Amino acid sequence: MAEFKLPEVGEGISKGLVVNVLVKVGDTITKDQPVIEFETDKAVVEIPSSVAGVVQEIKVKANQEAKIGDVVLIVGESGASFSKTETPSPVKEESKPPPALLTPPVSSTPASSTPASSTPVNKSISTPALASTERKLIPAAPSVRRLAREMGVSLQQVAGSGVLGRISANDVMRFSSGAPAVIGAVQQIAAQPLPDFSKWGETERVAMNGIRKATVRSMTNAWASVPMVTQFDKADSTLFEATRKKFQPRAEALGTKITPTAMLLKIVAAALKRFPDFNSSLDTTNNEIVRKKYVNIGVAVDTENGLLVPVIKNADQKSVIELAKELGDLAAKARARKLTPDEMTGGNFSISNLGGIGGTGFTPIVNPPDVGILGVSRGSMEPVWNASTNSFEPKLMMPLSVSYDHRLIDGAGAARFLRWICEAIEEPFLMLLE
Repeated sequence: MAEFKLPEVGEGISKGLVVNVLVKVGDTITKDQPVIEFETDKAVVEIPSSVAGVVQEIKVKANQEAKIGDVVLIVGESGASFSKTETPSPVKEESKPPPALLTPPVSSTPASSTPASSTPVNKSISTPALASTERKLIPAAPSVRRLAREMGVSLQQVAGSGVLGRISANDVMRFSSGAPAVIGAVQQIAAQPLPDFSKWGETERVAMNGIRKATVRSMTNAWASVPMVTQFDKADSTLFEATRKKFQPRAEALGTKITPTAMLLKIVAAALKRFPDFNSSLDTTNNEIVRKKYVNIGVAVDTENGLLVPVIKNADQKSVIELAKELGDLAAKARARKLTPDEMTGGNFSISNLGGIGGTGFTPIVNPPDVGILGVSRGSMEPVWNASTNSFEPKLMMPLSVSYDHRLIDGAGAARFLRWICEAIEEPFLMLLE
């Protein structure tokens, strides 16, 4: 007999929702065969088995919450006996509700016991305290939780030095050694109790899906930890749009479509190399600026389940055609909830383009550890004064905004950065001269 346990699927992910069970009792499975569909904060991913054999028992159900390390399957050798009566039936794909509407039931199954460790245990901390800590889902990565268990440290007693009190491995080791906690961590503001809305009329409660819960955490983190300022400007996109339309047939012949966002990716990639502060992160613990030599850009994608931000890696090394194709592929995967954790991490800067929807301007929120994000609104024809002809001329103007972390970037630097982007939009050839 062999157990297959839910493996780690990404940094900081400690639990998720079993969307669908892909096997049944009696099936013969091989290693790396997908056995469940698992919903994390940002995507639905297929989890492959690390063991092979005949499925003897299935320990999870569709629409049930599972934690990293939970037993998913018990697998035996071919010909081994099994009992179908003890096994939950998998839910067929066509009968399950969409992930956005799933409400995880509260499991009554006790948490699995933790294997004994050879590491000396702090006698002042009891085993029940550790179990209670795990259930409260204190903000810490699985690797940090494992370290705490090995060192006999209760995470409930550790002060996290990360944003919103997130606990790092250094915090655990500092607590174990008796050193004082790092001062200056951002504290989470307690949610205010809601009034009884039913006094005024009928209400309905809908469970948040994984994406919405992740958005709540990340936006609260961003707003609480980053002093943001937004700079606004407008670019004459007349030539930009004419160039895009001119080369559209060539792109279509290559199986893709040039969008304004694809062209902006190329411009922003050049701007990040020209203004390296925007391609950096702040390390406030060590009082250092982390300058990145690579250019990875996230692009916000609107889906029916919420906002997802896939990341274009090494954007500065790709042509507009390559960027357009990769962006189209990632956007399609985002809408199908098929993005992998790797495809949504590693970004240095982001673009949020609402021009296809409307609006004249907005203030996008910086997503730390990034220090900037570009907002794009819908272009419109406007009269622009031409001093050489002493007259107004109709121009297609694109409203832009850049929000930035004011701890690293000053207002003058942000204005120069956004003006450079505007000039590159107004004269695309400028990128080749830099």
